[in-house]
Amino acid sequence: MAWVFLVIAGVFECFWAVGLKYTDGFARPVISLVTLIFMVASFWLLSAAMKTIPVGTAYAVWTGIGAAGVALAGILLFQESRDITRILCILLIVTGVIGLRVFSR
Repeated sequence: MAWVFLVIAGVFECFWAVGLKYTDGFARPVISLVTLIFMVASFWLLSAAMKTIPVGTAYAVWTGIGAAGVALAGILLFQESRDITRILCILLIVTGVIGLRVFSR
């Protein structure tokens, strides 16, 4: 169950990171509140996962999911570069996250 919590925490990290873009410096109250809710939920799920997953592994997976997810969101939502090198680097992050799951005991 800890790994499920960790993956959901990583997805929520993507939501709050992208949400920050839409808060307009926290000038938009509803979007800001939703962003803060995702932030708290992400941290809570990360802390729950860390009860059984080693801190280094949990944090690396959480940030990896967040980094790859937000980079993908940037491509899809904000017309950021679709350069093949960038996409390959994002795939390396995903590969690292998968590797940590496969090779963690």
